[in-house]
Amino acid sequence: METKKILVLCTGNSCRSQIAEGYLRHFAGGRAQLYSAGVETHGVNPKAIAIMKEDGIDISNHTSNHIDEYLDIDFDFVITVCDNAKENCPFFPTKAVRLHQNFPDPAKATGTELEIKKQFEAVREMIKEYSKKFITEYLK
Repeated sequence: METKKILVLCTGNSCRSQIAEGYLRHFAGGRAQLYSAGVETHGVNPKAIAIMKEDGIDISNHTSNHIDEYLDIDFDFVITVCDNAKENCPFFPTKAVRLHQNFPDPAKATGTELEIKKQFEAVREMIKEYSKKFITEYLK
């Protein structure tokens, strides 16, 4: 079976797209090549790394990449995980199936450390469920 190429796009490639890349890679189990990028690059959020580690997935070696780095890759799927990325994603010719799911940005969470952590956990669980469903539906 041909390995599918999947790109996850977000604004800064620091939280949501990194979490999605981690889960999609986990659930795909080698059946896909995963990439994540942003329309900007903000570095990988340390709280995203920590929240994923709690669920047994290490994204500490991920890098924050700009969409322009991947213009020459022929993706099978492009998933935008925030409205800003969907609206500001530069057009690039692709046969990719485009999917969109807006997730709240945990990096914008406010409150106590515990309240912020709970928002990261909530978004992580949303992305985990979405990722599991995506792999089940699209990687048969």
